[in-house]
Amino acid sequence: MRHFHHPDTVRAAEAPLLAALPEGALMRRAAYGLAGVCARDLIDRTGGTAGRRVTLLVGSGDNGGDALFAGAFLRRRGVAVEAVLLAPDRAHAAGLRALKRAGGRVVAVPRRPDLVVDGIVGISAHGALRPEAADLVAGITAPIVAADTPSGVDVRTGVVHGPAVTAAVTVAFGALKPVHALAPARCGRVELVDIGLTLGAGELRAYDDADLAALWPVPGPADDKYSLGVLGVVAGSDQYPGAAVLATGAAIRATSGMVRYAGTAREVVLAAWPEVVASDDVADAGRVQAWAVGPGMGTDGAAADRLARVLDQDLPTVLDADALTLLAEHPGLLSGRTAPTVLTPHAGEFARLVGPVGNDRVAAVREAARELDATVLLKGHVTVIAAPDGTGVADTAGSSWAATPGSGDVLTGLVGKLLASGLAPLDAAACAARVHGLAADRAADGAPTHAAAISAAVPGVLVALLRD
Repeated sequence: MRHFHHPDTVRAAEAPLLAALPEGALMRRAAYGLAGVCARDLIDRTGGTAGRRVTLLVGSGDNGGDALFAGAFLRRRGVAVEAVLLAPDRAHAAGLRALKRAGGRVVAVPRRPDLVVDGIVGISAHGALRPEAADLVAGITAPIVAADTPSGVDVRTGVVHGPAVTAAVTVAFGALKPVHALAPARCGRVELVDIGLTLGAGELRAYDDADLAALWPVPGPADDKYSLGVLGVVAGSDQYPGAAVLATGAAIRATSGMVRYAGTAREVVLAAWPEVVASDDVADAGRVQAWAVGPGMGTDGAAADRLARVLDQDLPTVLDADALTLLAEHPGLLSGRTAPTVLTPHAGEFARLVGPVGNDRVAAVREAARELDATVLLKGHVTVIAAPDGTGVADTAGSSWAATPGSGDVLTGLVGKLLASGLAPLDAAACAARVHGLAADRAADGAPTHAAAISAAVPGVLVALLRD
C-alpha cells in the first residue's frame, strides 16, 4: 500500500533531520536522487549522458536549490547543464555556486535541451505559474522531470488553476504527496527518492496489486457457493434491463459465490446469466449476505419501496445510480442503519446528495462520508474513496477508458460481491475500483471500449493479480 502525505506532515518529518545534519545535506540527498533519475532517463532515451544537454528551470527557494545541486551532479556525468533563473536575486546561493563550480552555465533561454528539470516552485506553493514561467514552460518540447511536484499543480488537491507543468517524470523527495495520486496526467511516472524521513500512515493511501492479492476472496478447500458470500442484486427495469445484466454479470465474475437477482428484468438477466437465482421481488429473493442496489432500477414509488425494504434488512449494501437519486430525495432511508453502506456517486449524484464536489475532492468525500455515515466512492479519472472515520483512498489504477455507459453498473456488482464475501466496506470499494480500472485498461487496449467488455476483462485481471 502506498501512502501519500500532506506537505505539512512532510515538513514536520524533515525538521529533525535538518537540525541533526550538516547544513544543506538533506537538499543534496534529494538532488542526488533527482540527478540519478535524470541520468537514467537520458540513458534510456538517448543511450548515454555524455554530451547531452539539460536545462534547469530554477525558481526561488529550496526547490530551485534542489534543481541546481542536481545540475552539479549531472555535470560530473558529462552532461551539459544550463540554468534559467526565474528569480536571479533569490536563487539558492549554495546551489548556484555548486553548479558553476561544476561547469554549469546560467542562460536566459533554453537551447534545445534533451531534458528539462522543473525546479520552479516546491510543495509550499499555490496557484498557477506566473506569466514569465508560463511562457517559458509553454515553449518547451523536451521531456520535463519535475522536482518533487509539477509546478503550478496544487500539491494537496491536484487541481490546476491555470498554466502548469506537465511532467514526464516526477521525482518525489522522501514521501509521496497527494498530487502524485490525484494528478497522474500532470505528474507522469512518479519516482520516490529516499532521503531518510520517518513517516507513519499517510493522510491518503492507495491500494496496490499486492493488497488486492491479499484481500480478494478466493475459494479454499472447505468453501462452497454459500460460504463465499451470497449477493442480492436489485437493478434494471423494463426501460433499462441492460443495467441489471451488467451489475449481475460483474458480481458473478468477481468471486465464486452465489448471486441472487430481484427485480423486473428477471427474464433478461436469466437469459444472460442462467446461473443466477432470480425472482421478481426483494421479498422472494432468499437469504443474502449483502445487497447491490440501483443501476437502472428507476426512481418511481415502486423503486423507492424496493430500496426501503433492502435498507431495512440492515445488511451491507452498495447504492448506485437510481438508488442515489432516491436517497437524495429521501435521506432518512439511511437512518438507523448499523450495517456498512457504500455509496458510489459520480460528481452529479454527489452534488444531489451533499452539494458540489469543489476543488478538493478528497476533503469533499471525507466530509460526505462523515455526514452520511457511509463509505463514499466518488467516481472519476482518479476515484476517491473515504470511510466515515476519515480514512481516504485514491484509486491510481483508474483511467478515462472506464468513462463509458454502464461502466458504473459493473463497478456496483464488484463492490457488492466483495461486501457479500465479508470484506470491510473501504477494502471492498478500493479493491473493486482498482480491478475495475485495470479491467477497463485491459478491455480498451488503446481504443474505445464498452461496459460489457470491461466486465468480461475482470477474470483476466484477477488471474494476473492472484497468480503473481
